[in-house]
Amino acid sequence: MFPYANLFEKTRIGSCELKNRFAMAPMGPLGLGDAEGGFNQRGIDYYTERAKGGTGLIITGVTFVDNEIEEHAMPSCPCATYNPVHFVRTAREMTERIHAYGAKIFLQLSGGFGRVTIPTNLGEFPPVAPSAIPHRWLDKTCRPLTVDEIHSIVKKFGDASYNAKRAGFDGVQIHAVHEGYLLDQFAIALFNNRTDAYGGSLENRLRFAKEIVEEIKSRCGQDFPVTMRYSPKSMMKDWRVGALPGEEFQEIGRDLDEGVQAAKLLVEYGYDALDVDVGTYDAWWWNHPPMYQEKGLYRKYAKLMKETVDVPILMAGRMDNPEMASACIADGTCDIISLGRPLLADPEYVNKLRANQYDRVRPCLSCHEGCMGRIQEYSALNCAVNPQACRERDMAYQPICRPKKVLIVGGGVAGCEAARVLAIRGHEPHLFEAGSQLGGNLIPGGVPDFKEDDHALAAWYARELERLSVPVTLNHKVTASEAMSGGYDAVIVATGSTPKVFSLGDDAKVHTAADVLNGKVTCGDKVTIVGGGLVGCETALWLAKQGKQVTIVEALGKLLAVNGPLCHANSEMLEALIPYNNIQVVTNAKVQHFENGVLTAQTPEGECKLEADVVILCVGYKEEDSLYKELEFAVPELYCLGDARKVANIMYAIWDAFEVANHL
Repeated sequence: MFPYANLFEKTRIGSCELKNRFAMAPMGPLGLGDAEGGFNQRGIDYYTERAKGGTGLIITGVTFVDNEIEEHAMPSCPCATYNPVHFVRTAREMTERIHAYGAKIFLQLSGGFGRVTIPTNLGEFPPVAPSAIPHRWLDKTCRPLTVDEIHSIVKKFGDASYNAKRAGFDGVQIHAVHEGYLLDQFAIALFNNRTDAYGGSLENRLRFAKEIVEEIKSRCGQDFPVTMRYSPKSMMKDWRVGALPGEEFQEIGRDLDEGVQAAKLLVEYGYDALDVDVGTYDAWWWNHPPMYQEKGLYRKYAKLMKETVDVPILMAGRMDNPEMASACIADGTCDIISLGRPLLADPEYVNKLRANQYDRVRPCLSCHEGCMGRIQEYSALNCAVNPQACRERDMAYQPICRPKKVLIVGGGVAGCEAARVLAIRGHEPHLFEAGSQLGGNLIPGGVPDFKEDDHALAAWYARELERLSVPVTLNHKVTASEAMSGGYDAVIVATGSTPKVFSLGDDAKVHTAADVLNGKVTCGDKVTIVGGGLVGCETALWLAKQGKQVTIVEALGKLLAVNGPLCHANSEMLEALIPYNNIQVVTNAKVQHFENGVLTAQTPEGECKLEADVVILCVGYKEEDSLYKELEFAVPELYCLGDARKVANIMYAIWDAFEVANHL
């Protein structure tokens, strides 16, 4: 018996029937719109690929209804009212292709970001909001919207929905009484200090959202589905301060009691479904959960909403485990499972699961490096583990004229990705790894329980290479003479990196993070970590959860000062977890020596002495490129990839390997 049959039942949102219980969660479509507010070819291909992969409902990322009151640089996200003829033309091409696969598609419509506008995407200042409140990111005070501006935005929601219906969309999702966006700022008393009809009581604070659904229904008909992205709890301790999982705190945003009341009102107003999460941008590691959050983190909140209202409940939140997803449908937690980042990582997730091939699904790492981090920093949506995401046509597998025999030295992510792509294209890769398993730095990196998907990715590569019949030789260190005499047409060196080490005196008790994580050495009760980068902080968190007394010594003025996570949801949560788990931190400290169980460091305040059973060095890595240098002038077609070329992160190891292997 197929164990996940209930995930493939038909279901409905209003008048719209879905072929299964999977939705693509809305994610910011940065880079997928054109200068006239339409969808560019990348956007059309991107959404179509997820429909082709079996997803029953595609929900686009943000499409703005207004580009005057809150200006957004173009091209940015699509805008359904900026050039309606062009929007309908480009969107119609997309919806027609998506419908060919039996999928449905809703357009997510946004009234604006207000105080949470991403600084890199801002138009003219000052940003708008319900009231004169602080901007989330910048030292700016927002300008209150006028009543006429509110009415203008409401009308534009109607215009945008009318254009969406013309373009073939099956419904819309309103963005959002969720995460502290503009409509949510009106709905939350902390942000809304108005004394007119849009402030004061909960009904007044929700009036904006009420008028929007009424306008859309009047323009598009009562049978045109309108859903709401909704957060029943804000998770705010203070302005710009979020709560951590399990923490007791006083909610200053929307609490659950009001969350229940608001949900009832929204459904009463005419919303056909609620797409549920929790959090705000002041606590944005809830709405954009890093690997430090548990999987399925919204389940109890979605269940509460399911018990509160009689419309379908959609739920995302690290829901890539099909057993968990199936259980949520069975026990009434939600009606539809939304997959966001998992569909970036593998657009064929749903079809693979339906074919009982879940082991072929490429895992999402919840790293945010290719998605939210790049949206935040570069206004571009991509995926760390899937180089083809959002550029399906540009990064399609290239045909070959003549198969080549290719030597790949190193079985980390760069070597594995290169072998995978070469084999798919029809080349003959041969992979050699000096260690006993594939995965490289994924192996120590995946030891902490919150990094389990690192190990899942390593296992996925091993299975894929076996499926593709790639010869893999473990426990073999390739020499230069072997590389030159093996009859290879090309050689890829992906030999990784080695941890930086230095002597502190009692070096028998000084170890690298990799040796500790791999279980080669054990720690006592008191551990001092030298280096407050990503590896140091995650190792500290892992040890603290085991009951160790942990101190981090960092040479710079703050943790994660260099080479930290690109996405601030990840870095800010990790920084908050350090003191929450009683990890001590000494910054601006240069370590001197370690003797007789005492580490001495020099700080601006003077000498600092720390008792430690062991010291763990987390001070970076250096390229292991010796084989490449030996072969540099001896092999005509030679490439150096991954950390062997330049120490970076998993994303660039995979992306660079894909680029080279796809054009070899």
